[in-house]
Amino acid sequence: MLAKERPGWDDYFLKLADLVASRSTCLRRQVGAVLVRNERIIATGYNGAPRGLSHCLEIGCLRDELQIPSGHRYELCRGVHAEQNAIINAALYGVSTQDSVLYCTNQPCIICARMIINAGIAKLVHRGNFDDPMAIQFMEEAGIVIVEVPAADP
Repeated sequence: MLAKERPGWDDYFLKLADLVASRSTCLRRQVGAVLVRNERIIATGYNGAPRGLSHCLEIGCLRDELQIPSGHRYELCRGVHAEQNAIINAALYGVSTQDSVLYCTNQPCIICARMIINAGIAKLVHRGNFDDPMAIQFMEEAGIVIVEVPAADP
């Protein structure tokens, strides 16, 4: 019997982040994040409205209504970013994020980068698809290992 080829950890957890992203309620961009320590999932998050608030799928996109382009005025949005939700979910259940790895379907923005730094996350593995050089600069300055794994061709 031939051994089948197993995915490496980065591919495995990025595929799980894709699945998490499928729960997103954002009309513009579906993002998933998986927080991992010692090859074990400690929390997940996807982008969407806070608990108890109406989702954009139900009431429409505030950013579209206000004609805000992607990458600008992050605060004018109903949604919480996937990376933020993963960190918040870990905190909600009392799980430390210190020295963890964050797998994300997209490169984080500057707001998420600051949270990633303060959460003690040691490594970020992402697929790019978002342009925020300051976010990368901040994380590199903080000593976070950053790995970009380009998305596979369909």
